[in-house]
Amino acid sequence: MKVRIAYIEEPPFYWTGPDRAATGADIELADAVLRAIGVSSIEHHLTSFGELLPGVQEGRWDMNVPIFVTPERARQVTFSEPVWAIGDGFLVPRGNPKALTGYKAIASSSDARLGAVVSTVQIDSAKSSGVAEDRIVTFKDQPDAIAALLAGKIDAYVSTTVGSRALAATHKDVEVVANENSEGGRLPVGAFSFNKKNQEFVQVVNRELRAYLGTADHRARMAKYGIEATEIDGVVAGER
Repeated sequence: MKVRIAYIEEPPFYWTGPDRAATGADIELADAVLRAIGVSSIEHHLTSFGELLPGVQEGRWDMNVPIFVTPERARQVTFSEPVWAIGDGFLVPRGNPKALTGYKAIASSSDARLGAVVSTVQIDSAKSSGVAEDRIVTFKDQPDAIAALLAGKIDAYVSTTVGSRALAATHKDVEVVANENSEGGRLPVGAFSFNKKNQEFVQVVNRELRAYLGTADHRARMAKYGIEATEIDGVVAGER
């Protein structure tokens, strides 16, 4: 049984390693779950964020790595059980010269430019927080956004707190700012996504996810990539 899974370049969740093989926290999670249900061959497809949903809809691959779950996306694909709950985080130049502490600070600034990857949920979050559309700069992928931040073309780049921590660890000229929690303290969740016609496969994956998420093995694997217990606790029923 072979499964084709698409991923993008966004450490520490998924990226292409020095050996040109897909690696990362969610790549390892997918491997553990798929092997447990009897998958003998896993084929990784590198793509862009904007192609994840169309690709799985068109059958170019069987599943996508986890992305944030939204009602609009759920109309296009079937999501698995959530696998993490993570807030938004910002990368800013070292010293944070414009004192950007989140969406609201960017919205109230007269000239701050915010970078984001095209089609990500952070764009809608920025707009709903009052950031003017003409001050949101979109990029094809994360490497392009980081290059723009380092070159001073944008003043902040928004992704996830986990992703921002990983990038700050490898780029000494930037630092992380965590955005305030959403109303009610609930963090958005991420999940694998599948073609809506593939319900049997989704059900099998979900059964294994429910058994595996929150276990000691799962927590240890995620910790290697900087995903903290609180970012797992939000999607499991309790300690295991």
